[in-house]
Amino acid sequence: MSAATVEIPLEQLINLEKIKKKKINIAIFGHGNVGSHLVDQIISSKEEISRRRDLDLNIFAIANSKTVLLRQNGLNKNWIEEKIESGKSYNPEEVISFAKTNNLQNLILVDNTADSNFVQNYSAFVENGFHLVSSNKIANTLDLNFYKELRQKLTSKKRQYLYETNVGAGLPLIDTIKLLHLSGENITRIRGVFSGSLSYIFNTFSEEDRTFSSVLKSAIDKGFTEPDPREDLCGNDVGRKLLILARELDLHNEFEDISIQNLIPKDLRNVSKGEFLDRLQELDVPFQIKKKNRPKDCVFRYVADLHGDLSKETGAILTVNLTSVPKNSMLGALKGSDSIFEIYTESYGDNPIVIQGAGAGAAVTARGVFGDILRISDKD
Repeated sequence: MSAATVEIPLEQLINLEKIKKKKINIAIFGHGNVGSHLVDQIISSKEEISRRRDLDLNIFAIANSKTVLLRQNGLNKNWIEEKIESGKSYNPEEVISFAKTNNLQNLILVDNTADSNFVQNYSAFVENGFHLVSSNKIANTLDLNFYKELRQKLTSKKRQYLYETNVGAGLPLIDTIKLLHLSGENITRIRGVFSGSLSYIFNTFSEEDRTFSSVLKSAIDKGFTEPDPREDLCGNDVGRKLLILARELDLHNEFEDISIQNLIPKDLRNVSKGEFLDRLQELDVPFQIKKKNRPKDCVFRYVADLHGDLSKETGAILTVNLTSVPKNSMLGALKGSDSIFEIYTESYGDNPIVIQGAGAGAAVTARGVFGDILRISDKD
């Protein structure tokens, strides 16, 4: 006797397929360069990810500092126009309430802002079931009390916090350092060029017969620097990245512990952005003198260095400064706007683990944030 064949209606099959897929509900704060690239990347990859990973990525909230667009069933490719038309003023608690009211599960908060105030909301989001993904470095560079309390909250609520793009844009740096450290490997030093914008500036200035101001203008025109390039030249951003890596090694450092060489002349540090840009040529003479006095066959690199007795919680020395390095060294051979990180360990001795690649760019950073979202989605 042959088995009976049961036909399942197509509509029911589609519904079964939807049930099988895990729906990930994402709230994105910040939709400037990185944030807008991220939204577009998620929307354009949605079908492929659904097919390959059984994940349904649903951006239910998109916000900047002024307005939010909330959509239970997610955004489409016309999200910018829709937000302009339908976005409303808000506070972050309303996003949490929206998720609760609509019974949204598998929640991820993505912070693509550079807002020091917004990070104060992290704990409330974690308390209400959100994982965290952030390209915003601030939460990892505030005082140690905030840093530790956030991690205690994450542990108690069994939530994840991923921030691979805090250092090295899309490069797999933080994850590598975490794995080495957790495996018991004794990391003895981390050194490198952490800024893609300063990499481009000093790679170009070292190799070409050009004034410093002309190289800086090129970097501005190419979009490599912050809108006010002093945010790059002061070195604080590189310092924050170095502090993040130090804390990954369980070192008890604060931002004030870092010795940072500010590359901006004192009389240009507090003028308006417009005046600074008008007076760029004042940078030419001091940098030309540095260039003339550098050792033979050397090039300039703006180097972050974490060294000292890293076995002690307070034994680290953190420095950020402009350095002359041999052209034939790994740092000296750097090209374009690449970043490079040398990780020295007890096992590898004098031969560091080297991670190198694109260290800047909105699309690259967005792709790194996207990777963190997928890593949480696969585990949640």
